[in-house]
Amino acid sequence: MRILLTGASGFIGRHVLNVLLAEGYYVVAAVRKPPAASTRARLSYIEADFAKDTDKSTWLARLEGIDVVINTVGIFREHGAQTFATIHSDTPRVLFAACVESDDVRMVIQLSALGADQQADTAYHLSKKAADDYLALLPLRSAIVQPSLVYGKDGVSARVFRTLASMPLCARFGSAPQLVQPIHVDDVACAIASLVRRPLPVGPAGATAQRIALVGQAALPFTDYLAALRSGMGLGKLRVLRLPAWCGKVLARLGKLVPGSLLNRDSLRMLDRGSSADPGMTVRLIGRQPRPVASFIDDPACERMQAKLHWLMPVLRVAIAAVWIATAAVSAGLYPVEQSLRLLERSGVPPALAPSMLYGACALDLLIGIGILTLKRRRWLWGAQLLLIGFYTLVIAVMLPEFLLHPYGPLSKNLPMLAAIWLLFELEEK
Repeated sequence: MRILLTGASGFIGRHVLNVLLAEGYYVVAAVRKPPAASTRARLSYIEADFAKDTDKSTWLARLEGIDVVINTVGIFREHGAQTFATIHSDTPRVLFAACVESDDVRMVIQLSALGADQQADTAYHLSKKAADDYLALLPLRSAIVQPSLVYGKDGVSARVFRTLASMPLCARFGSAPQLVQPIHVDDVACAIASLVRRPLPVGPAGATAQRIALVGQAALPFTDYLAALRSGMGLGKLRVLRLPAWCGKVLARLGKLVPGSLLNRDSLRMLDRGSSADPGMTVRLIGRQPRPVASFIDDPACERMQAKLHWLMPVLRVAIAAVWIATAAVSAGLYPVEQSLRLLERSGVPPALAPSMLYGACALDLLIGIGILTLKRRRWLWGAQLLLIGFYTLVIAVMLPEFLLHPYGPLSKNLPMLAAIWLLFELEEK
């Protein structure tokens, strides 16, 4: 059996791919950036981009010899050409229409989301529902799987939730129950593989599509979910700060401005609505009870450290940026300029160049501070700071030795600053 798996490089797609290959299927993985060659048996790659491949003929050509199509493509935030309408609705419908015309495809499995139903009121859920409804009307056997929150060690949302769970305090907005029923990604992949292996019988009145909720064992409030993750990481009791709903709305507006943030108005609305269902179909598909939340954390020490670093590193970055910006402001005039010029002259700077050196250094400090806060890739900037601070420290120690024994330790305090920047240099992605 040959399976076309779209979104094979995504979080859920990667896990589905591994399960399918382990069960002996031949998989054609559709990804935006395929590798030069596949190193695994029964696996080939094709280039496909849901933001661009909106023509039915494009997909029809890719379906030759394909028995089953599994669509796992999805986004949680819109970015550029990757809109909910295009990624979740328009392109999937073109793909499904091509499946109907194909002489080979006999089943489609669509990865949707729990909440993409008649009560959907967010752009995310509505876009998923549009594709689900279209697929359900086609004369083609299909399964529309709708998971609740999906946990996986390598998942972006799971990383965010672990980070929230590891913080000293967690905020809860409003009084809605906020019930969730998290399911492990391995159980989701197992359920999808089960649908490939043993398709469900045709539904009532000859319906060719079935909507299937994939959920964990039991529903629980979102803060209880975070508490369970915190406990799994070996941390103490979760402290919850209860705030009115309007506080969440204010933070959601701010979160929309932060790249990669999962906090926005729609995510809060989906959380308040809840995401839970009967786990009976999940049990039927995977042949056992789904993994309990208490077993989600596989490596407590490692995941605890990673979770803490995800919020401690931004705090450290902001603190270091504040030092550079404050230094620029102090040197630009908050500290007497005449005294700054005299220090430069004592350091070996010619008097004629001292003003230019002073204000040039102020501008450089300011740019470094802004760069720390705004640049996406900062590894080179951390390296530059190590060299710059090291140079400053050496020159001052030689030319102004009184600062070595100063009671406030202006030079000795550079040591923890250098250590912190070195830490960020090592941890920054290359």
